[in-house]
Amino acid sequence: MTSPNLIILYVKDPAESATFYKDLLGREPGVAAPNFVAFPLDGGFTLGLWRRSTVAPQPSAIGNRGEVAFMVAGENAVAKQYEDWRRRGLPIAQELTDLDFGPTFVALDPDGHRLRVCEPDK
Repeated sequence: MTSPNLIILYVKDPAESATFYKDLLGREPGVAAPNFVAFPLDGGFTLGLWRRSTVAPQPSAIGNRGEVAFMVAGENAVAKQYEDWRRRGLPIAQELTDLDFGPTFVALDPDGHRLRVCEPDK
């Protein structure tokens, strides 16, 4: 069976986005080209950042139709991540709140992609 292992975000400037994600993820990119940057992640996933103007075929629309989610475990882990990201100056699209699945918040990257933090299933 084939399993997805690459998430690609279309970005205005891969170098700018790479700087943001390098700091956020605490790791160096594995690939850094003028139009594409990739960060290997734990568990065999890779986060790709592709220059929007060079995507082929061009997407029919741009917008926030999805999220990259970060599940953090531990007592008050979501609240601690919220405070850390606020201190770093990330724009917060949804303040820390409790939803059906527990505590969560949403921050934005430089291109407005939604970054949700939540707890893993207990």
